[in-house]
Formats: sequence, C-alpha cells, structure tokens
Amino acid sequence: MFCAIICDMAVQQNVGQLLTKRAYRAPDVEAVYEPATDRRLSFSELNQRCNQVSNALRSTGVQLGDRVALLLMNGTEFVETFFAVAKVGGVNVPLNWRLVADELEFILADAGATTMVFGSEFAEVVNELKGRGDKTAITTWIEVGAGVSVDGAVDYDDWMGAASSDEPEPSGSGDDLMFIMYTSGTTGLPKGVMHSHDTVLWSILTAVATADFRDGDRYLISLPMFHVGALNPVLCCLYGGSALVILKAFDPAKSWELIRDEKITVTLMVPVMLQFMLAVRDPEVHDASSLRWVMSGAAPVAKTLIEQYDALGIEIHQVYGLTETGGPGCLISSADAIERAGSTGKAFFFTQVRVVNDAGDDVGIDESGEVLIAGPNVMVGYWNRPEATAEAIVDGWLHTGDVATMDAGGFVTIVDRVKDMLISGGENVYPAEIESVLLAHPKIADAGVIGVPSDKWGESPLAAIVPSDESLTAQDVIEFCTGKLAPFKAVKAVEFVTELPRNPSGKILKRELRAQFADTTTD
Repeated sequence: MFCAIICDMAVQQNVGQLLTKRAYRAPDVEAVYEPATDRRLSFSELNQRCNQVSNALRSTGVQLGDRVALLLMNGTEFVETFFAVAKVGGVNVPLNWRLVADELEFILADAGATTMVFGSEFAEVVNELKGRGDKTAITTWIEVGAGVSVDGAVDYDDWMGAASSDEPEPSGSGDDLMFIMYTSGTTGLPKGVMHSHDTVLWSILTAVATADFRDGDRYLISLPMFHVGALNPVLCCLYGGSALVILKAFDPAKSWELIRDEKITVTLMVPVMLQFMLAVRDPEVHDASSLRWVMSGAAPVAKTLIEQYDALGIEIHQVYGLTETGGPGCLISSADAIERAGSTGKAFFFTQVRVVNDAGDDVGIDESGEVLIAGPNVMVGYWNRPEATAEAIVDGWLHTGDVATMDAGGFVTIVDRVKDMLISGGENVYPAEIESVLLAHPKIADAGVIGVPSDKWGESPLAAIVPSDESLTAQDVIEFCTGKLAPFKAVKAVEFVTELPRNPSGKILKRELRAQFADTTTD
C-alpha cells in the first residue's frame, strides 16, 4: 500500500504526500526542532503523527473540499495538521491569531469551515465564538494544549493518539483546493486567497529552484505560519529535507541563541525584526558564523540595514511576494545581494514579472509602474469573489497593486504600494523611499510615512517616528532628509510614536496611521 501511494504521487500531486515521500527517503533525518517543548522529530516521526491526524480527521467526517480552520501558533501541531488536512483532501484555513472574535467569525463564516483546531492560548476567543451559536458552521472543536478548557472540545493528543499511523488513502490533487488564506484586509474586508495542490506545488518548485537552499540546511522559522511568507519556507524545507527550527513567536535574543546553538544556516525575517535583532546582539556571545543568509521581505529593506548585516558576514536576500502568488515573486541572489542592495532581484525561476503603466504597456527601463506576475504558482482566485478575481487576474497576469522599476538586467526594485502613493506638487511620492532614508538615521528605530493635506503642495509627507534616542527632535528629522530627497519629497511634519501599527507580515498599516493623524495638515 505504502509503495503504491509513493508510485502514484507523480499523477496525484497531493502536496500532503510530499511529507510521505520525504519520510520514505530520509526517515531518520531531523525534520523539526521545537525549542518551546524541546521536542525533536525525524521525518518518519513527523509523518507518523501527521498520518494519525489525517486518520482522525477522516474519522470525524472531513472529506474532499471540507474546510478546516487552524488557530495555532507556530509549532509541530501546525505543521502536522496542515499536511494532514492536505493528505485527506481537506482545505486548510490558517487563521491570524491576532484577530478578535468578530474578525474570526467573518472569516470562519465566509470560508464555511466545519472543523477548527485551536491552541489553548485562544480558549477565551474560541469560547466567545462557540457562544455565538450558528454564526459559523463549526461542528468539531479540537484543542491543542494541556487538557481541554473549552466546553465541547476534544483534546488534540487524545483525539489523534487514538488514530492509526498508517498512511491514509490520499484524496485531493491538481486543481483541488489545498488552502484558503485570508489577506490582511488593509482595505475593507479580508479576501480568501485560494491555492490548489498544483499552485502550492509550483510555489515550492519555483522557490527551491531560485533560493540558495542546500543539503543539511537548518531553517529558523519565527514569522507566524498563518502567513504565506513563513508557510512557503516550511513547505520548501519539508520538500527538500531541511530541518525546521520553529519558534512559537519571534524573540530576538532567543533567535541569536538558536542561531548559535542549533547552527542555523538560513532564516526569514522582515526588516523590523532585523532591526530588533541588531539592537539586542551581543557579539561576545552571539556567534552567527553558521548563518549563511536571511531572506527578508514584506517591505523594502533599507540599504543601510543590508550593509550592517554584511559587516557581520550575513547576506540579506530581499524577497518580494504575495499571498496571491503562494509567496514567490522576485528574489535577489547571493551574487547580487550587496552590489544591488535595495533591489528585490529577478523573477523566481518559474515565475514571470512585468512592470506596466496605466494602459497595461511595459514601462521603459527604470521607469515606475505596476508589478504584474504570472506563473503556475499564482492563486486560483478569491474565495466566493469572482468579480475581485476577474479584477486581479487579467489575461493570466496578476495585478499586484505594487509599484516598482525594472532595470535593463531585469532587476526589480519595489517602490511602494499604489494606494500608499501620495501626490505632492503634482509629483508622485512613494513613502517607502522616504522611509528608507529615515531608517538610516542612528536615532530612528522605525519610521512610517503617509500623506497629509497641504495648502501649498496638495499633499505632503508626514513621518511617524519611533525614536531610539529621546533626544531626537522633529527638526533633526527634517534636517536629516535635506539633500537626500528632492524638495517635493521632503518631510513636512513629524510625529513621535512608541510603535507603528503593523500586520502579521510586518507591513505598516498605513490606514491606521492615516486615521491617527487625520486632523494633521501642513503649510
């Protein structure tokens, strides 16, 4: 039976079966280390646990196409459940655990999820959801943690522990959906991005063919796995046989310790995480000699930040991607990481990228335009939103809403989001460019730029600053930009804040900044 499943995989293309194959080829190789529990699992052990979850799901009635919601922090249970759902043909719905009950209720109802696997940390919000009766279609509640704290839920360990570890008969492949991941909803209600077994498989293949993955790599995961930026590397590591070291949540000091003690070779961090890492690093105790590169995305990485890590012997590989592409869009290579610092590189191996004007024509070399992406890793569409799908994907090209330039060599540099652009004195101004300049100031820990009304310019940039030194003044900030930016891009107003609002992927929530400073104007 096992061999039959393995041989049939080439036809089925069930992504859950990738773990089956890896366990077959490398049963004793370490697959996962979880520092929070000090648990280490080989690929064989991980696959056996995954099979138990698969068989338990099937016994509770999960069939092809049924949606299973995951409200879990990073950990072994997330990985094994995600692959288990895929093996039996279910559709994973990873949930952002930072959301409140109203937001989760909308997603659960929209997705039509009937089963939820949740961590005991979220018992309070789950109890609130259960108390709302038929507002969602959830009938099976499975709790991960020490015992059961939610009435009507079953204990995960007991539930899966009673099931067989035999390989389940796989279900689902090709165009069958594998997961629905809801966008962060920076504008309006979140949309469910649909990915099939095929689009997920191609997102893995294009990433592995492009990024510098090597045999024996140990990958530190600390971004939440409910975000595609972390999920894609997880899939790539299990596909390629690399070990995953999984932090439950990001901790900069703990990250340095794990890099040293677990000989981490590669990891993924957004720019603000990289800044936090530098702030706590002790060169006397934090040996990072094993770390080959860090992939960083969600926002353009400041050139100064890339140079700071280069001085430590660590390459920062800027990546550009979206939930709608399963992750991959563009990636800078090791050879170009320093020479072309600031660029996000070329399109991934099986992915195509264009930069176009409003008419849909390719712009000239180094001219700004909207990024379009095509490839077999692009989403199936938005769940229950055919109009939004038709608007986003035109003639096979995904319209990203991101602004970039492309040079003669095909290197892409992300400028900003179309919707975040402001117009000052009739000129387009992209906040990311100004933010990059501000982040080079030694007394600025974080910066976000928005446009505010100006009698003279129409709009002018306002900088929300998180200072690293309380002596920093607004005038210091304004003067620092002088000579580094054209006058129409100059910061006209400065507000000091303790932190910037960000979504789970690290992107600044500009709409919240605009609401916070809605009454601010400049001359």
